[in-house]
Amino acid sequence: MKIKDSVVLVTGANRGIGLAFARELLARGARKVYAAARDPATITLPGVQALKLDVTKPEEVAAAAALASDVTLVINNAGVGKPGGFLAADSEETSHRMLETNFFGVLRMSKAFAPVLKANGGGGLLNVLSIVSWVNGGELAAYAASKSAAWSLTNSLRHELAAQKTQVLGLHMGYVDTDLIRDFDVPKSSPEDIVKRALDGLEAGADEVLGDEMTQQVKRGLTAPRPSYLPQLG
Repeated sequence: MKIKDSVVLVTGANRGIGLAFARELLARGARKVYAAARDPATITLPGVQALKLDVTKPEEVAAAAALASDVTLVINNAGVGKPGGFLAADSEETSHRMLETNFFGVLRMSKAFAPVLKANGGGGLLNVLSIVSWVNGGELAAYAASKSAAWSLTNSLRHELAAQKTQVLGLHMGYVDTDLIRDFDVPKSSPEDIVKRALDGLEAGADEVLGDEMTQQVKRGLTAPRPSYLPQLG
């Protein structure tokens, strides 16, 4: 699908990758950008329409779908993360929280907006996933599990929405310079670079975008003799 003259809703648009999406969408000529956040007062980007939306609250998702009935592209970007492994004392509580936003939030948004997209010609659905959809090293264990679930959801939606001609794109990337990994001493991509690659892929009709070289390497390694999701030896 094309960005120019589209009407787009971006969740978690007040910072990080979501804010970068909103900026780039405006630069590419989107007719309207709904910038959604739990607190719409945190949306300060000129040219967007701020929208109150907590994806963990079904009533707010339903209200957003009713208000933004002209949407042709939904970008499911809102997400939460927390470092720690599954053996941590609070891992069950953390896992529930990660899944509630990163999986069920995407599911709620997809169900609510599928009829809207259909009514407006099909449009597109872009789900922000992660390299940890495939590889879970334990540093962000619950977050990774939620992104694995969201990847599976994305793959199912691609089949379920094909009949209404909705393009479904999964965006995978490694470390991005956002609040989630501020304290991680690793090479990081900029949100702007990731967003540009994602929207280029969307406009090219892609089903999946691998946003950086690390992600491309991991994807290739999934079918290696010792797959990339296993601990690497040596």
